[in-house]
Amino acid sequence: MASPKLSKLEMKVMEALWTNGPSSVREIHDVFPKRGKPAYTTVQTMVYRLEVKGAVRRAKKISNANIFEATVTREAAQRRWIDDVLALFGGRSQPVMAHLIETGKLTLEDIKEAEKLLREMSRKEK
Repeated sequence: MASPKLSKLEMKVMEALWTNGPSSVREIHDVFPKRGKPAYTTVQTMVYRLEVKGAVRRAKKISNANIFEATVTREAAQRRWIDDVLALFGGRSQPVMAHLIETGKLTLEDIKEAEKLLREMSRKEK
């Protein structure tokens, strides 16, 4: 199953679940920083939307609180975001790479890791 498309706020909710494991809406809400914290009902709505999208599921119920857990991995969600960004550039990675280099966000260490992955992929194809 393909990873669902997630908004920024949905990604923040997912980040709370990936970091802290199964959580109630209250526990997810408490993870947000005080500054710019969304309302409890906003977080609740996001969790329910994520449930409809299949990104989270109700793991159990404790008293009257539902405990939710992620059904989509962090890696799958990140890959979806990257694919969506690349789609904005017609699938070309060069403009993205150029931007990362120009802004100093792509380090020599990142390049070495990318070269290593490319060598591994090349070996697997042979």
